[in-house]
Amino acid sequence: MRIGGGIERPYSNPDEWYSLVKELKYRAVLAPIDYRAGREERQAYLQCAREHDLVIGEVGVWKNVLSMDDMERKEAMEFSKHQLELADELGANCCVNIAGSRGEIWDGFYKDNYSEDTYALIVDSVREIIDSVKPKRTFFTIESMPWMIPDSPDDYLQLIKDIDRKAFGVHLDFVNMINCPRRYLFCDEFIEECFTKLGPYIKSIHGKDVVMDNAYTTLIHETMPGKGVVNYQKVARLCETLGPDTTLFVEHLPDFESYRKASAYVREQAALAGVNTESI
Repeated sequence: MRIGGGIERPYSNPDEWYSLVKELKYRAVLAPIDYRAGREERQAYLQCAREHDLVIGEVGVWKNVLSMDDMERKEAMEFSKHQLELADELGANCCVNIAGSRGEIWDGFYKDNYSEDTYALIVDSVREIIDSVKPKRTFFTIESMPWMIPDSPDDYLQLIKDIDRKAFGVHLDFVNMINCPRRYLFCDEFIEECFTKLGPYIKSIHGKDVVMDNAYTTLIHETMPGKGVVNYQKVARLCETLGPDTTLFVEHLPDFESYRKASAYVREQAALAGVNTESI
């Protein structure tokens, strides 16, 4: 496995970027540029990653391709296609977005997120993105989420079947799917279920933690690795079964030092689990 995460410090060229990556001890990286970077700049970052044996795990989209605003949806679709092209050029593990929402907030929870028409739109949108680009070296993925499809391993398997494209893979965020007390209390079992069912399709993983308050009705909070109930020794062993270049990214942290602490914790837990830490 390879551990990476955000940086939360500015950089303006590959040398500055790599200096920060090295300080954080990352062996996996998020794409440091988007498709709007010039060809020379894209190639410079790619060469830097290759020289330092870094795996580019993800090219992010983070746009609402299900927007009810036609112009916003069109722009999100075009951005998705360009980002998938970039992921293919960089040889990234995947290009990732969320499914999207049918409301004003791009990642919000709405009843229509689960309608039959929305499901059909998700399938059609992913097919259009993949068919337009025809990637050879990467995969398009949808990050699992708490309140939109896919919010369970079985939903993801059904989505894979219905999209029916070899270039569609899984982006696993098991914490996002811990959205009820039962999954929280049986966290170890749920995470193992995710890896067992989705393992052959997983292209990248987000590493976070989760805490449930003893309060009514149900309050579940995301937190940084080591501050909740997720067993990262178990996670590390499961990640390692997927191959040495499986990427796990810590995320949603406020600053550089938080990313350093979170990634160091995951690395430490991986070592305690017996995972070879020379390349992570």
